[in-house]
Parts: sequence; structure tokens; C-alpha cells
Amino acid sequence: VQLQASGGGLVQPGGSLRLSCAASGSIISINAMGWYRQAPGKERELMASISSGGTTSYGESVKGRFTISRDNAKNTVYLQMNNLRPEDTAVYYCHQEVVDASYQAPRDYWGQGTQVTVSS
Repeated sequence: VQLQASGGGLVQPGGSLRLSCAASGSIISINAMGWYRQAPGKERELMASISSGGTTSYGESVKGRFTISRDNAKNTVYLQMNNLRPEDTAVYYCHQEVVDASYQAPRDYWGQGTQVTVSS
């Protein structure tokens, strides 16, 4: 199983970006999906998560600005980021808890990270 993230880039404060993360491989099902971020010199932190049933959860710093969603048919998780701030600058990592055909049990998979820079 591989996760491919895309959608990062440079945006001005107040702007928007949409991140995507698609899983591929011998996938039976996907449980939770989420987005983390890691700024220079800081720990990786959970920004948003979504359960297999669609229940969402957000970090306090992004509530009301970020929206996580998923397309189960495409094994893809999205993060819509609005009203971006300079402090949102970080490398964003996607995570999916995948049940794959070879292991037959949930395992954690990570995307390669995509840089988001918010600057004027």
C-alpha cells in the first residue's frame, strides 16, 4: 500500500489550499484517515481526522478553517484549508489506517509529506 499526497504550495495569508492523499495497492478497507503537520523545530501534530463512518475531529488551531473529507470509492482523503495563516506553514502528512490483502489487519500508512507555505 502506498499513499500519495498532493496539493501543497505557496499561498498568501487568507488564501486557500486543498490537499489530497490517495491510497493504492491491495486494499480491503480503510478505517481512520487524518492529516498531521510538522513545523520546523516542532513535533508532528494531528490537525484533523475522519472515521470510516464520517465522524470528524479537528485541532483547536484549525477549527472553523480546515475541513477534512473522504471519498471511500477513491481511497482518498482531502483537507480543505481556508483563511490560511503564516503559522500554518509546515509539512503536512496524511495518514490512513488500512486493512490490506496481505496482512489482513489494520496498519498505519503515511504519505510522503507536502509543504505548505503561507507568506506574503
